[in-house]
Amino acid sequence: MSDYVVTDARTLAGDRVDIKIRDGAIAAVGPDVADPGSVPADRHFAADGRLVTPPLVEPHLHLDATGTAGDPRWNQSGTLAEGIDIWADYKEGIDADDIIERATRTVEWYAAHGVTRIRTHADATEPSLTTVKTLCALRDTVADLVDLQVVAFPQDGILTRERNERLFREAIEAGVDVVGAIPHNEHTREDGVASVQLACDLAEEHALPLDLHIDETDDPGSRFTEVLASEAIKRDIGDRTTASHATAMHSYDNAYAAKVVSLLAESGVSVVTNPPDNAVLQGSYDDYPRRRGHTRIDQLQTAGVTVGLGHDSVLDPWYHYGVGDPLDAAFILIHYAHMAGREDVATLWEMLTEANAAVVGADDYGLAAGTEGSLVVYEATDGFDALRRQAPRRLVLRDGEPIAETAPAETTLYRTDESRALDFSY
Repeated sequence: MSDYVVTDARTLAGDRVDIKIRDGAIAAVGPDVADPGSVPADRHFAADGRLVTPPLVEPHLHLDATGTAGDPRWNQSGTLAEGIDIWADYKEGIDADDIIERATRTVEWYAAHGVTRIRTHADATEPSLTTVKTLCALRDTVADLVDLQVVAFPQDGILTRERNERLFREAIEAGVDVVGAIPHNEHTREDGVASVQLACDLAEEHALPLDLHIDETDDPGSRFTEVLASEAIKRDIGDRTTASHATAMHSYDNAYAAKVVSLLAESGVSVVTNPPDNAVLQGSYDDYPRRRGHTRIDQLQTAGVTVGLGHDSVLDPWYHYGVGDPLDAAFILIHYAHMAGREDVATLWEMLTEANAAVVGADDYGLAAGTEGSLVVYEATDGFDALRRQAPRRLVLRDGEPIAETAPAETTLYRTDESRALDFSY
């Protein structure tokens, strides 16, 4: 494996640096630490002051359902429940080749947008478990682009049908990386609590982390996040446990929300918010005023809880849009969570990078000597500019090797007396 050097890049902190990569790892970062003449021309990228970050991380995705939007029908109500019903019809005839084709395309989109790690949920209530087995096999197929983690996700609930617990256990035995659950989709409060406890039991038995869809509803009576946090405290597993969505927290009264935030902070459980899906799914039952329905990001972060930022869906029954770009999710969150202040830029990038990396358990992540030789160079001058323009990724490196490059589009403006290239930078 040969060296690779990036020169004159700008970090999120504003520092101008060179980055030298050797044997797939970052060897040096700093001013004038790389000699372009020491490598072949195709192993040198002159950033010319463009933004560089560690690789992006997608902590929450559904690759088994990606690309199915509109098949067999569109989600007319915009609700989570109708999305589940549509997916139930689709998966009746699902096969491995279908999943591979759709999922591979979406993974390629993510890689082109600078993502080198993806955590995907796989439906563990699909009777043949083709969903789980195929995505587990896909890990090797796409290993040249991304590190893929597969979550055993009981979409229809674990205790809602007699066969589901058996399927869930078989899915875990099939070689998944993470144990999931969806307690708010169980029939009763008691079954929801039991499903959280069962997921924790199986995660401990198999020495696997946990990532639960939890309280993804506008119902303030949905209170399973406290159960997960409590189990994490009792079992001392918070550092490998994630509460995904937790949107009911938006509708909790402030006194109870403060309790849940405190429990999450004590437990060490991380939270992942998914703005694209929850911007359209939450509040669907409301008249006016309509709730925004995402979790309490600012309060969680103030309490010290790690909050990651996921896309969740790309072209599926729950979210009909998406191109596999985490900056799309961040752009939605800017508006959806009132994070449009200049000071919010650093928070958003921390969520996209370090927080997401912590959620998936990346231990060699960053932009420093000794970390993996992976990075992204943007057609932007800083973090604000990249978010504002959702800037193209000029270069994506994974372990010192280019996996994607994007040439920015050029716009020509025609005036009465001239034509010229139009620049959208500031």
